[in-house]
Amino acid sequence: MVTLTEIPEGWPADEARALAVQDELRGRVVRDEPGPPPGAGLVTGVDVAYDDERDVVAAAAVVLDAATLEVVEESTAVGRVAFPYVPGLLAFREIPTVLAALGALTRDPGLVVCDGYGLAHPRRFGLASHLGVLTGLPVIGVAKNPFTFTYEQPGTRRGEASALLAAPGEEVGRALRTQDAVKPVFVSVGHRVTLDNACAHALSLTPRYRLPESTRRADALCREALRTALHRTP
Repeated sequence: MVTLTEIPEGWPADEARALAVQDELRGRVVRDEPGPPPGAGLVTGVDVAYDDERDVVAAAAVVLDAATLEVVEESTAVGRVAFPYVPGLLAFREIPTVLAALGALTRDPGLVVCDGYGLAHPRRFGLASHLGVLTGLPVIGVAKNPFTFTYEQPGTRRGEASALLAAPGEEVGRALRTQDAVKPVFVSVGHRVTLDNACAHALSLTPRYRLPESTRRADALCREALRTALHRTP
């Protein structure tokens, strides 16, 4: 299913307003709920693809059976990029279209997995946290790189992890080895999930590859949706 989306009325249009919205919403993040158990229920991956020259963004939501990792539903949304590129404020570019893709699903998404950050963000409020607060869903971030944070290399075996640190003693996520001797991914809490549980979900979603199946499926689908949208754009 493809959904077309518009930029919501009142959406922040400049950096000052976006920073104010982050400040307002950051205090609503819930970090003391464990979240759903790994390997049970549904898990939904979300991802986006851009064409900045044409100001188009495509989002995908792919719902997986957490036990089998089989796809049970998917949706896409295409719209205009909602905000200029500003490091640390990328969520404002993506969220309207991601919300449209999630809203097109007929099932409860269960746990949502973002290809990005939650607490592991310069202002401690990345896409995973922003999306969680707006939807009320449990959300985690599983990113490909550590942003600006430091970490020690975890052990080489699958499941080994090390703290992702903003400052000495301030853990904002974990570097997690999802496959033996392969680069780690970077897991952080978004909303309504503990870090331990977020890492357990990341491992449950990576039986064969470095990246979660939720991310792999959503990435392929949003790229396909973008190609289709651009083909139709005059």
